[in-house]
Formats: sequence, structure tokens, C-alpha cells
Amino acid sequence: MKIGVFDSGKGGTTVLAVVKKMLPDEEYCYIGDSENCPYGEKSDAELMRIVRGHVENLRGWGAKIIVIACNTATTRCIEKLRAEYPDLKFVGTEPAIKLAAETEARKILVMATPGTIHSERTEHLMLENQKNGQEIDLLACPGLADVIEADDGIEEKLTELLSEVERDYEVVVLGCTHYSLIKDELRKIFPSAILVDGGEGVAKQVAKIISFC
Repeated sequence: MKIGVFDSGKGGTTVLAVVKKMLPDEEYCYIGDSENCPYGEKSDAELMRIVRGHVENLRGWGAKIIVIACNTATTRCIEKLRAEYPDLKFVGTEPAIKLAAETEARKILVMATPGTIHSERTEHLMLENQKNGQEIDLLACPGLADVIEADDGIEEKLTELLSEVERDYEVVVLGCTHYSLIKDELRKIFPSAILVDGGEGVAKQVAKIISFC
């Protein structure tokens, strides 16, 4: 079965790699939309227009399952896409707050784009999964995906965003697929923390859909 994957740039390659590792025998097509990166600064109407174009292309290439390898596009577009394209199966990417909460960690930091941090879906994920005594802090990271995409100014941007952030978090949720590309840099800042992202959850959901097809 052909699986389509798209993201606002190269961040989605991290999700694609995890899905490919779990499902190596499937066919894949990928759209990395660097031209419109970042998605978090687009209006809802503009973002839907962009995302709809990617879906049309991937469907035209024969994709039956489409992975939205972007937290922002998932939280803002996936329900509309499911309604518009009932013939396709959509798998979204969202902050791995559930996985982080299941670790029983006392302090959890969620890093994501402003659009994801302020989304209703992120709020629901916290309400559904936060355990008693657990502290989950949200950190909007404007511009971080941009510098990762450009591969320039990453350390400076991290210093700007994290200079006043405590270092004793036990789990750090990487709520943007771009952030998984800088795990080494983040481990230097949070040496004792477990870094989690949504890639494995996406792969498991794709595998589940294929098993029923």
C-alpha cells in the first residue's frame, strides 16, 4: 500500500524514517514543503489551502494513507480533511504528551510551535493524560523550526528560548517534527531528561490501519 507523508519542510523526514523502519515493505511518497514553512504563522484558511494541495498531489500519486507529519497541520486541519476526503485514511502527528505522562515523570516540558502550544488539541491532551502531582509546562518556540530548516543559528535560538528555563525536567516532549533533528543539541541542555516525540505513535497507527485493509 502506498503511504503519503507531508510536512512543512524536512522535519517530517524524522516521522517518515520511523514509519519506514516499522513498515519497510510499503511504498512511500513524501512532500517537504519548505516554501511555506512555518505552518504555524498561516491563517486557518491559508493553511487548509496549502494542505489540501498536498493531499491532492499525494492522492494523485496513489497514496491511500496520508500521514500529516506536522503537529500544527494535524491540530488545525485533520478533522476537516477527514470530512473532505472520506476515501483516504489520515494519520496525524501530535505532541507525545500521553507517552510522557505514562513515564510517571514529576516534571515534563512540552516544546512546540506557538500554533501547537495554543491549540485546543494540546489542551485536551494535557487534561486527558496529566496525572496527580505531575507538572506539565508548555513552551512555545517561535522561530525554532525556521532555523532548523535553514540549518543556521540553531544554538543561538535555543539559548534565546531556553535561557530562563529550568534544567531539571525529567521528560521533554518534542512537539514539532523539526525538533527531532536537534536531539543532540537538546541533550546537552537537558542531560538528564528523556526526549520523546510522536514518531513511534504515528508508525503504530499506520500499521494498525494497514492490518485492517
